Amino acid sequence: MKRTLVISDIHGELGLLEKLLETANYDAKADQLILLGDYIDRGPDSKGVLEKVIQLKDAGAIVLKGNHEDMMVKALTTDDERAWKNWTNRNGGSQTLQSYGFSEHQFIIEEDEPFEKPIIYSEKLEEHLQFIDTLEYYIETDDIIFVHAGVHPEKTLDETDPYELIWIRDLFHNGYCGEKTVIFGHTPTKVLHKDKQNFSVFYGENRIIGIDGAAVYGGQLNCLELPGKTVYSIKAEHLQRKKEEKNNDKQTV
Repeated sequence: MKRTLVISDIHGELGLLEKLLETANYDAKADQLILLGDYIDRGPDSKGVLEKVIQLKDAGAIVLKGNHEDMMVKALTTDDERAWKNWTNRNGGSQTLQSYGFSEHQFIIEEDEPFEKPIIYSEKLEEHLQFIDTLEYYIETDDIIFVHAGVHPEKTLDETDPYELIWIRDLFHNGYCGEKTVIFGHTPTKVLHKDKQNFSVFYGENRIIGIDGAAVYGGQLNCLELPGKTVYSIKAEHLQRKKEEKNNDKQTV
């Protein structure tokens, strides 16, 4: 049976993503990869992650939109002051723009400064914004709903505002009672587990499965394999060890 591999909330951690795909022995010809959003923000290489995600989609991966992609598009394609400051000042947009080669002085506007939207443009950034605009909010099979944040427990998917699909939390976690399993990211699994240091995949009693291991916060990047529910994980400390090894090699030379 063909494997399905599900990953969410990469947040600019390109090294972790590449290592995770390697660990899971991902084969684009034999496996179905599903990515649940939040490819950008807070981590070091959002541009690189989006480039990788585009390559993966071209090879057959299903790629969904997360709330961070939504924030990025609103910030960069509208003149809304709140959207701009919310993304760049509070939600990791600063790191994303730096990954495209922009400096903070080009885009950071302090909360008490008069707002004049900065002029931010690059061909690669524009290409990525157009790519994000093509992404769907969910995918549904006979047994499973794949979505970034969750589903509204009292609405059908067709009735649900896309905003809820990429932002919902407690109402979904506690209120969902549908027949289909929902696999989602968005909320770090340590919040869902009783053990707040547990970054592993969360299996709720109400057929919800959370996979966001909070990698960008020092947790781990998870990959859930279906139908067997094997989990592959790469801890965030993996990259730090690699950096330390490189630094030690440089000192030895």
